[in-house]
Amino acid sequence: QVQLVESGGGLVQAGGSLRLSCAASGRTFSRYAMGWFRQAPGKEREFVAFIGHSGVATYYADSVKGRFTISRDNAKNTVYLQMNTLKPEDTAVYYCAARGSTGWSIHPYSYDYWGQGTQVTVSS
Repeated sequence: QVQLVESGGGLVQAGGSLRLSCAASGRTFSRYAMGWFRQAPGKEREFVAFIGHSGVATYYADSVKGRFTISRDNAKNTVYLQMNTLKPEDTAVYYCAARGSTGWSIHPYSYDYWGQGTQVTVSS
């Protein structure tokens, strides 16, 4: 079992940056691919970014490509989401998730473990 705890959210002005962290418990973190998702009020949870278990493979939603960067440090059991040039439409609760299956996925139902989320608010 994997427990995930996100941190790093907050209030930032448009054009600013934030770095989210997701700390995982357990000694099998490197076996899991990781994803970041977000959910705005009244909207469905949506895919933001994916990183493979080794950190080589990454994928991004079109809406964040070129602005967000996902990375991981398996020695620290942590995955990061660097968010630059933030926009008001990036405002949401951000969740990290762990996926035990091979391959990448944008579908929340294909992830096995979830964190509690961290709020990101971008003011205009």
